[in-house]
Amino acid sequence: MIGIFDSGVGGMTVAHAIEQACPGQKFIYFGDLARAPYGSKSPETIRRYARNNIEFLLARGAKLIIIACNSAASVAAAEMRQEFDLPIFDVIGPAVARVGRIAAGLGGYWRTGVIGTRATIKSNIYAREIQALNPAVTVYSQACPLLVSLVEEGWLNHRETKMILRRYLRPLRIKQVNALVLGCTHYPLLKPLIQARIGKRVKIIDSSVEVASVLQRYLARQPAGTYGESGRDSEFYVSDITTAARATARRIFGRPIDLIKV
Repeated sequence: MIGIFDSGVGGMTVAHAIEQACPGQKFIYFGDLARAPYGSKSPETIRRYARNNIEFLLARGAKLIIIACNSAASVAAAEMRQEFDLPIFDVIGPAVARVGRIAAGLGGYWRTGVIGTRATIKSNIYAREIQALNPAVTVYSQACPLLVSLVEEGWLNHRETKMILRRYLRPLRIKQVNALVLGCTHYPLLKPLIQARIGKRVKIIDSSVEVASVLQRYLARQPAGTYGESGRDSEFYVSDITTAARATARRIFGRPIDLIKV
């Protein structure tokens, strides 16, 4: 089984993208709603949460882990790979690779914006990785600390959300970025609002889609059934259940999702 964890329901965008890219592949999902958001926590706390989450998924049969939380990936992924002897994917590498491919194809001066939680932006991991891949790319980063809470509350089309997005994205509009990385798996739920406010010509890079594509290629190289379990369905665990979480899960998958509280 594939184990996926996030600080809340946002990582379900990754789970859904995997479901679309890898039909029939089953997974175990854990959303840590009780301790969300991770982006405002210290690196030490985030690493402890990541360790807890991986141990939880392993106890339920996971043989491969996807860190679907950018905050956790930015400060904990390297350490978790040293601690646990199994494949661990995160959402940052595939998005960075996508920026590199786009920039290489177009050539010339390229400006990329990155939006994420405070923890992700403070880590500067996107800027470092993108510029290591292509020094010609200029990266502008913007912390958007309120967006995760708005998504978790289900405020996906509220006037207040639109106003906050406009304010967050204004510095990137001024810089005239060519692409925008959604550096949090909650943000794809706001993609139409983000696209409208950053501009139609800006390429939106969705890390959930990118990591699903990387996983698809990885699984194609493995023996059949390596990460599957016959007769077992995907499972969705959360550390807290809210009405908004149920509604958001249903919106992402287009069907009711049975959330199991642990």
